[in-house]
Amino acid sequence: MTEVEHVLGIGDQLGEGPLWDPQKGLLFWVDIEAGCFHRFCPVTARVETFDTGITVSALGRVAGSDKLIMATTRGVALWNWPDSSLAVIVADPEEGRLGSRFNDAAVDRHGNFWVGSLGPGFESALYRLGPERSLHKMDSGIGVSNGIAWSLDNHVMYFTDSRRRVIFVYDFDESSNSIANRRVLVEVPEGEGFPDGLTVDRDGFLWSVRWGGARIARYDPTGRLEREIMLPVTYPTSCSFGGANLDELYVTSARAPLLQHLAAREPRAGDLFRIRVGVRGIEASQFRE
Repeated sequence: MTEVEHVLGIGDQLGEGPLWDPQKGLLFWVDIEAGCFHRFCPVTARVETFDTGITVSALGRVAGSDKLIMATTRGVALWNWPDSSLAVIVADPEEGRLGSRFNDAAVDRHGNFWVGSLGPGFESALYRLGPERSLHKMDSGIGVSNGIAWSLDNHVMYFTDSRRRVIFVYDFDESSNSIANRRVLVEVPEGEGFPDGLTVDRDGFLWSVRWGGARIARYDPTGRLEREIMLPVTYPTSCSFGGANLDELYVTSARAPLLQHLAAREPRAGDLFRIRVGVRGIEASQFRE
């Protein structure tokens, strides 16, 4: 049985979006409900928390700098060091839509920031922000936008719609950074949780975390389930490979959905976990400002 290591008792209300910085050996992730993000050094076990003042749901690194690009309730923003300031660069395209906000995001290999929204029903959308800072709507009719990743050959993009319980696959055109031919790759059965954050490993397999399902699942590129690893929390949220060799899978989790009497039974909800799964990941791409 694969061991799930309890790394950090941080108790996030809604921990999300782990992001590994291989140059500095640091892990970043957000607590959406608390309006903050964390920076953790596994070597020293030092963790720092930064208050953003607004809801931040996802992070990306910016090429050629120490900045972070963020999906926030006001739009896409940049976090600047060392003054720890947040500057919105593109306004929220769904401002005024009740109950809507940006959710998960990822950077493609051309330096574009892809970010999806969530809101009531199936009226959410997927957007692409390019280096020229123009925001393009790439797809619509989405329930809850979640995990985004690309195949090893960069010809396929994976995208999770948690409300539909599916992981979609698109044809990805590298020349235009466009997507087409959306189709279902994985459909999660009722009672096994909802697909949430995901990442791709160096073998081209997908690791998809199950919100409400207390597990993480690995799929081959055709959508065949290769394995499942059970987790000690009901609401894991996302995952990212880290460590010096990118062979440690970090998993974030949430505490907020648990009722008070259940939270007492699950003291590690909202904490950070690590799994050595026997494969290596891929370094996350950086946004080209």
